[in-house]
Amino acid sequence: MSNHHSIVGNKIKGLRETKNISIEEIAERSGLTVEQIQSIENDQTLPSLGPLIKIARALGVRLGTFMDDNDALGPVVTRAKDRERDSSISFSNGATDARKHMEYHPLAQQKAGRHMEPFVIDINPTETQEFQLSDHEGEEFIYVMSGEVEIAYGKDIYHLQEGDSIFYDSIVKHHVHGAPGKSAKILAVVYIPF
Repeated sequence: MSNHHSIVGNKIKGLRETKNISIEEIAERSGLTVEQIQSIENDQTLPSLGPLIKIARALGVRLGTFMDDNDALGPVVTRAKDRERDSSISFSNGATDARKHMEYHPLAQQKAGRHMEPFVIDINPTETQEFQLSDHEGEEFIYVMSGEVEIAYGKDIYHLQEGDSIFYDSIVKHHVHGAPGKSAKILAVVYIPF
């Protein structure tokens, strides 16, 4: 499970093939390019949550379907020691240097039928301020556990420090990244209506 992001790509490809939907159809339904979808299905890196959410909608499944481990119906507890040990999912943060990325630690992979996706995210420092903003249905809540974070939201930039939080509608173009040269750890909860 150390290479979790490739499992996500395989799951997307498997679901698409099971439903007998072509990459072109997914591209048309999601608004993504055929190349983007192929790279998500085959590559080691995922772009961001936005495109994944659009692919999930195009396939008629929840985002969680790509990340689920099991199907627990009751409460799911994720212990801190397990979170650090278990797999993380790496996303390029849309920076011009794709090596700068964020490590996502999913907190509810075993929870079946969920509409919220909680993550602890380690944000690595980046000097660039050229980001690809994304938009998708739903809401996001972010709490800064440590470090400093910048959130581009529409035409505004919000600076958050340890202990600060923000709640916003994801339909507005947005991007979360560390303040210039700073790293951060955040708790992010993404809600996606299905």
